[in-house]
Amino acid sequence: MPVRTVSPRPSPGLSPGLSRSPSHGSPPGPSPRPAPARPRSAAGLVLAAAFLVLALTFAAPAAAHAAGIQPAAPSGVYWTPGRIWAVVGATLGLAGVVTGWLALARSATTRRAVTALVSGLAGTAIGGGVVAAAEGGPGTGYGIVGGYIALVVGVAAMALGGLAFARSRRGTASRGT
Repeated sequence: MPVRTVSPRPSPGLSPGLSRSPSHGSPPGPSPRPAPARPRSAAGLVLAAAFLVLALTFAAPAAAHAAGIQPAAPSGVYWTPGRIWAVVGATLGLAGVVTGWLALARSATTRRAVTALVSGLAGTAIGGGVVAAAEGGPGTGYGIVGGYIALVVGVAAMALGGLAFARSRRGTASRGT
């Protein structure tokens, strides 16, 4: 049995074959231009890293409680100011490492390179402050382990940001000549 197609009725006041459509003359279907890319920001990376740190911090005590394991000594405070600052410094350093890596992997932009440098410097400064202020070793709540992690990750972020900055400056100089 043949399939009958029905042509749409033209709107009054228009020539046959023309119709009013919200697409303003573009053919139906997907747009020929791709959608603009959404910019990625370091804030999303920082939030993801903070969520990961929180999840890992509270997962171990929750799993031990669910298994019926009692802790050796009652510890009421997991988040001390030293630990919080260490996590902030490590998160800033991690955001700088990711931003610096992206700046090196893609076309190195000066903005990403400077963001990695500043983020790494902030993470290093915070980590150094935590290590300098700690009065005890690991497990005392001063955040010394996180401070050392923030120092290492911050220096790595500054190194990646410096490399990306040098590459972006070299690319700018070669384009200008």
